[in-house]
Amino acid sequence: MDFNRVDLNVDGAVATIRLNHPEVLNALSPEMVDSLQQALDAIAEAAPPVRCVVLTGTGRSFSSGANLQGRLQGANTNGKSAAGTLLETMFHPLVRRLRNLDVPLITAVNGPAAGAGMSLALLGDLILCARSAYFLQAFRRIGLVPDCGATWLLPRLVGRARAVELSLLGEKLPAATALAWGLVSRVYDDEALISETMKLARDLAGGPTRALGLTRKLYWESEGNSFEEQIDLEQRLQRIAGSTEDFREGVQAFLEKRPAVFRGC
Repeated sequence: MDFNRVDLNVDGAVATIRLNHPEVLNALSPEMVDSLQQALDAIAEAAPPVRCVVLTGTGRSFSSGANLQGRLQGANTNGKSAAGTLLETMFHPLVRRLRNLDVPLITAVNGPAAGAGMSLALLGDLILCARSAYFLQAFRRIGLVPDCGATWLLPRLVGRARAVELSLLGEKLPAATALAWGLVSRVYDDEALISETMKLARDLAGGPTRALGLTRKLYWESEGNSFEEQIDLEQRLQRIAGSTEDFREGVQAFLEKRPAVFRGC
């Protein structure tokens, strides 16, 4: 399924979204953000349901960040900078939607992930990298501040000192170093990235995806919760998970000493 600047492929219960504007290293234009929203609409309406989403790039880049041509330059008619306006009206709704997905999200970082592209990559529950990939907080190079959640995500993933260093110095962070810092989940040889990604995606899609979706919600909420708030949330979401068919199947399979067959419900 092709949208403007985005390709969507649904294979069984796995949906793969590919950013597709390789001529500009998959820079995030308003048209591409619109296409991402349309792809997510199609995923939400898919039958049978999608149970895992993969986000990656076409060509040699994941995403070089926001597209600086056209509407991103100058100011709008209200005197506000176009960069700030597009964050409010386009990028923030996308970031929030990816953060609030009900199913696991894998980001397969096939090449450079810079600026807002780095922020999108870091939204993955599993962040998988090609060995040649790198991350870049490119904002300082054009006189802007980090955005799309970077200043929330980075300190929690790598600590304040490293987050500030990446943002103030604007130096490339190679995939191997990102793995050593705990920023990403796994690093693969370039040619193996997508095949290994799909193995993990199919594994997640075949799992108890209601529970997996609730698990990703717990981890997102944990950063802002006190310990007492978090264990209360665990209790509430455990009640939901415990009422699913997958829970009953999991227990029955355990008692019968056989692999569970989860249906995501």
